[in-house]
Amino acid sequence: MPTITKKELIDRIAESTDQKRVVVKKTIQSFLDQVILELGRGNRLEFRDFGVFEIRERKPRTAQNPKTLERVPVPAKRVVKFKVGRLMQQSIEDPTQIVSDAASGSDDE
Repeated sequence: MPTITKKELIDRIAESTDQKRVVVKKTIQSFLDQVILELGRGNRLEFRDFGVFEIRERKPRTAQNPKTLERVPVPAKRVVKFKVGRLMQQSIEDPTQIVSDAASGSDDE
């Protein structure tokens, strides 16, 4: 499975929207910065049909080192949980599906 980088996505979006690469890069980076900022504040981010990002609290627990079998305390921590949205789930199940939905021009926020 290949890895797609942010740079590659920027190039694809710039080409498909006829925007300058620098403008697309600035927009995407600003979007990602805002996602990080809002999650850091503990806010839930919902993108219809794409998915939902939210912060969950993990309780403290005791783990075990597999090599030494020593018990190790693991402190409580906050983690990001992502729940897949409808269109993303459909594209995972049928990769050709997302192309037809995107072409229909669904602009839901």
